[in-house]
Amino acid sequence: MGAKVLTVEDDNSIRGFLVTILKKNDFIVSEAVTGKEALRKVELEKPEVILLDIMLPDIDGFEVCKKVSQLHPEISIIMLTARGADMDKINGLELGADDYIIKPFNPMEVIARIRAIIRRTNKTDSSNAIEIDPFKIDFNTQKVYKNGHDLELTPTEFCLMKVFANNINKSLTRDDILNWVWGENYIGDTKTVDVHIRRLRGKIEDDPSNPKYIETVWGHGYMWRKGD
Repeated sequence: MGAKVLTVEDDNSIRGFLVTILKKNDFIVSEAVTGKEALRKVELEKPEVILLDIMLPDIDGFEVCKKVSQLHPEISIIMLTARGADMDKINGLELGADDYIIKPFNPMEVIARIRAIIRRTNKTDSSNAIEIDPFKIDFNTQKVYKNGHDLELTPTEFCLMKVFANNINKSLTRDDILNWVWGENYIGDTKTVDVHIRRLRGKIEDDPSNPKYIETVWGHGYMWRKGD
């Protein structure tokens, strides 16, 4: 069977449509109509991916996203946003979402996005770990430690760490990062990269406003700076 997917949507027709296409593609599907119901199901069922609408009848999708990201950073979240709602996309990413899909959406795009997230978060590595002082990236547990302390990164943040660990002192464009982490067929813009880098800095840097590890290369992208 496929991965566990929780669909959080109060519109019965949209939720029914999503459940149908997910089941047809062999995912294990559960449903929630409200934010509170979604949080209960997260605790009971531990889904791997959540399809999360923003407009819910009780607490909104942003609050659900924030709570899930804090308590279960290993769960991937895809926000469902209205066309042209750029601030909704950015807010969702800032709060811990891994991706977003714009309504109205193509069903095959939904399936492709979920599969892309699952592929990148379940990738195995020939080596068990990489150590870049003071960090240890453990590929078996999908964890990153700083001075021995678990940083509790989301799946996407872990993938970003892997990309930087494999490209020390190399300037990477936003498009490079987007292709390696989200996939070459990702339908989105490079703002996604900037938001996730900002979130990652908040977890790994001693002073995120003056980053020591992830350096901005102005007009180009980012670099993991490691001295001799």
